[in-house]
Amino acid sequence: MSIRRLPENLVNRIAAGEVVERPASALKELIENAIDAGASRISVALSEGGISGIVVTDDGCGIPRDQLSLAFERHATSKLPDEAIERVMTLGFRGEALPSIASVARVRFESRVAAADGWAITVDNGRIGAVEPAAIPPGSRVTVSGLFEAVPARRKFLRSARSEYAACLDVVRRLSMARPDIGFALEHDGRQVIAVPPGQDGPARVAALTDRALIANSIAIDFEREGVRLGGIAGLPTFHRGTADHQYLFVNGRPVKDRLLAGAVRGAYADLMARDRHAVVALFLDVPPELVDVNVHPAKTEVRFRDPQLVRGLIVSGLRRAIDSASQRSAQPANDAAMRLWQREGENPAPEYPYPGERQDLLPAGESGFRLSGMEGSAGAYIQDASRRFDGFAAFAPPSARAEPAAIAVPAEAPLGVARGQVAATYIVAEAADGLVLVDQHAAHERLVLERIRAGVGEGGVASQRLLLPDVVELDEPACDRLEARAAELAAFGLEIERFGPAAILVRATPAPLGQVDAIRLLTDIADDLAAHDAPLSLPERIDHVAATMACHGSVRAGRTLSVAEMNALLREMEATPHSGQCNHGRPTWVKLGHGDIEKLFGRR
Repeated sequence: MSIRRLPENLVNRIAAGEVVERPASALKELIENAIDAGASRISVALSEGGISGIVVTDDGCGIPRDQLSLAFERHATSKLPDEAIERVMTLGFRGEALPSIASVARVRFESRVAAADGWAITVDNGRIGAVEPAAIPPGSRVTVSGLFEAVPARRKFLRSARSEYAACLDVVRRLSMARPDIGFALEHDGRQVIAVPPGQDGPARVAALTDRALIANSIAIDFEREGVRLGGIAGLPTFHRGTADHQYLFVNGRPVKDRLLAGAVRGAYADLMARDRHAVVALFLDVPPELVDVNVHPAKTEVRFRDPQLVRGLIVSGLRRAIDSASQRSAQPANDAAMRLWQREGENPAPEYPYPGERQDLLPAGESGFRLSGMEGSAGAYIQDASRRFDGFAAFAPPSARAEPAAIAVPAEAPLGVARGQVAATYIVAEAADGLVLVDQHAAHERLVLERIRAGVGEGGVASQRLLLPDVVELDEPACDRLEARAAELAAFGLEIERFGPAAILVRATPAPLGQVDAIRLLTDIADDLAAHDAPLSLPERIDHVAATMACHGSVRAGRTLSVAEMNALLREMEATPHSGQCNHGRPTWVKLGHGDIEKLFGRR
């Protein structure tokens, strides 16, 4: 086949395939054009998540009448005054955005230069119309409609209006963070979603667009090395989320999603946070233009550094220094039950902790939290009333010693043995017939709660516990949309929710197996899980993810002092529960040191 030159309209569609993947891609290009035009205010209006329509209005410099047609030609741009592309500081510069968008949609571009008349041009799927007068204030207004209508093969790959809107919202949010000096407004189907004024402080802008609690739970960053400067804010290690979607990274004012930068953030928090949790950060990196290549991706979402090790070391060191300066701060509130244990001098001392068989009248009455089976005779003597809820024991003062007198024989039918004590308020020490058993109480109970929830779902639904006063949980709108769409599935877990305005969810009932639970943290983590795993997974897989998240919130925590009765009850349920040898994250819940191994340690063998 001979080589031929492709027609202009086909070239534009090929370019559109790289630049315009969905409404959010077109929106990003239009907002970046408005920023580069020197706008101080930018307004965005979306219809059906941008599928039906996108309108971007700015008060920038505008385009003169004689250049309107030229703006829709490929590789025509005002952003490269010379050939020094390695020193470009604008967000866009290729001159492909407008012709690419106009090749797959209807675009009306209205613009007015200060002290001049307004003019407009319409381009319908690559067909350029005539320039005509338009009534418009100084600046520009771009209207995009019918995206991919003339390319049905592309349009069928678009997701739902709700999903496309979430992607557009993320674009506006990131560009708003990048330029706190510019005012942004976003309207979706006639309802205002974002309205931030120009000239905001950087951290205040980030908090306004993400989580208002971030200001009180973050550290300011200002670090410089070899001409490269790192600024922004970083959340405390205890202020974390379930996905990395809340990490915002900017290079020279350009929002990017770069593996090097994301890996550096992960490395900075490596030993301060659980592996399945992610830091909340907004980092602004200022790099001399000759040390970074922003032209490595058609959509300019990736960059390449000349000295990547310098950049990575700067981020890790800067974050570490900031975190170390606030090492005593925590985003976790004080535990009410723990605070009640403090006594003033002269007050009645706390009651002694009831051991099995002693003062059982002090134990709180309540519904059984464990299913005990096969515990007759001597094996059941040491767990009298151990089937009571864990939360009921929080009112008792912790004992002065954590070891149980070894008078009770180890029953042969108890593979995990008898609890003898607790180490570091985290690990249960048990004596089995064939050795010593160490149990991670949080990991073990997490698995038990997960299996209870799974069993409840399989039997027609998990029992729910209605709240006397419903909790109002404030989340961003896409998170609320995801939760609302899965409300029926969550009800099967005993979690009853309903929409409470655009950016809030009302929690009316929580799963009974979880006991007392922080509804805000629970819904936040479930929303993060749905964002990360909703679309790619089947319904059973989604159910498992939600159940695992709930189990983590409903399990007894490390650092919780347990009674001997509670420890033994936990061991007995582990023996009766499938998969109890590992937690929901794949870590072991218990390890055993056999008698022979112990004898080797002491040289007896």
